[in-house]
Amino acid sequence: MHALLLLFLPALFAIVSLLMGKSAKIIALLGSLVQLLFSIFVVFNLTSSSEPLIFKTDWIPSLGISFYLEMDKLSLLLILLTNILVPLIILSSFSNRPYSDNAPFYGLVLFMQSALVGVFGAADCFLFYIFWEAALIPVYFIAAIWGGEDKVKVTFKFFIYTIFGSLFMLLGIIYIYLQTPYPHSFSWDVLSTLDLSNSGEFLIFGSFLLAFAIKMPIFPLHTWQPDTYTTAPTPATMLLSGIMLKMGIFGIFRWIIPIFPISFLNLSNLLVIISVIGIIYASIIAIQQKDFKRLIAFSSIAHVGLIAAGLFTGNVEGLQGAIIQMFNHGINVVGMFFILEIIAQRTGTRQIENLGGIVHTAPKLAVSFVIIMLGNVALPLTNGFAGEFLLLMSLYKYNMWIGAVAGLTIILGAVYSLRMYKNIMLGESNQTTSNFKDLTLSEMLVVVPICFIILALGVYPNLILQFTSTYSADLAGLLANKSLSISNILK
Repeated sequence: MHALLLLFLPALFAIVSLLMGKSAKIIALLGSLVQLLFSIFVVFNLTSSSEPLIFKTDWIPSLGISFYLEMDKLSLLLILLTNILVPLIILSSFSNRPYSDNAPFYGLVLFMQSALVGVFGAADCFLFYIFWEAALIPVYFIAAIWGGEDKVKVTFKFFIYTIFGSLFMLLGIIYIYLQTPYPHSFSWDVLSTLDLSNSGEFLIFGSFLLAFAIKMPIFPLHTWQPDTYTTAPTPATMLLSGIMLKMGIFGIFRWIIPIFPISFLNLSNLLVIISVIGIIYASIIAIQQKDFKRLIAFSSIAHVGLIAAGLFTGNVEGLQGAIIQMFNHGINVVGMFFILEIIAQRTGTRQIENLGGIVHTAPKLAVSFVIIMLGNVALPLTNGFAGEFLLLMSLYKYNMWIGAVAGLTIILGAVYSLRMYKNIMLGESNQTTSNFKDLTLSEMLVVVPICFIILALGVYPNLILQFTSTYSADLAGLLANKSLSISNILK
């Protein structure tokens, strides 16, 4: 029952908010806070138990489709991330008139929240696909209706990319469904026991990987992301970068590794190299950006590239680092986009060269910005440090030279982040920034929790590491056993 409530509470509040007109934003905020408190209650209860939350009932029994939710510790961590960020995203829109009195906007955000919970909780592959597609629809309309210049063209490109990957995944889902014993089933429990080594595993693995890699995105499937992040309204950008890209990483954890472990291991070297190339490429492009929103978009590609590289090593440090960094990246990138949205609203520009000296009139903003920025560059005692350390350690164990190249992200990330902060916040004020106002109360209510989480997880990352340690160890053990089996066969 807890799993069902986590899934449907946001959808219920979405319907209510659509009916409430100008009170929609209050209802949406209230609903997202109720969902947050309930998810915290569920996570604390599960901390002392190794049993996942399960709800299962027949849906279309003739086709082997069930309404099957199984929320393990990885699922609940990402559901918690979703439920932390959604109220912050809703609150961040209160002072922005295009959304603040618009019931459909808040309804779409809450419907997307419900679909995201479904993605992270579904243990029936057909149900997973339904929620995967459902999560795309609200953010598409948010970006297409409230986006900036060329919003229709850019949003259509984003839609085509994601639908293209999803259709290939659907073909893969149908194929593995037909490989299950009769009566066929989409259940994760059945699919994860299949032996696909002699039945086209590599091609089906590729169909799933394509969908997940586009959503993350990783190089070279990233080209939709910078334009979409830049053109979409900031709440949509926050949803995409903070939560939606985690769908792809989660899909690798939940579906690819348990079902296609041999293909995962056989292609791991190539995938690690591609991910590291993406880190360096995106970091160099970020350094050259003059639009700060576009800079953070490329920065996000670099950070996700590091998460992917560590994940594809398949060792326990890489898996654990990817998990904690998924959470940390969501917090940090939403904080960065919100701070930069405040600056853009106050000054009317996103061009870094037109700014400067904001620290003189907005000390609260300056302090908040530096905390979030340092978390983004993984300074020790901020949340990004533990995850980035584990990811780089995993890459170094995997291959010393690959680890050394990936480690350049530390230097490159510091270059573009510190230079952006210097040019925006420090120096002399100009005509654009001389009357810049500091954070308002509603803005502080968004920024302070983000800064608190960055510092709290920097000081005590075990809050996440202990929660998911068993999950990471079990998955790494599965891959190690498969690797040993392959080695024995080759001998």
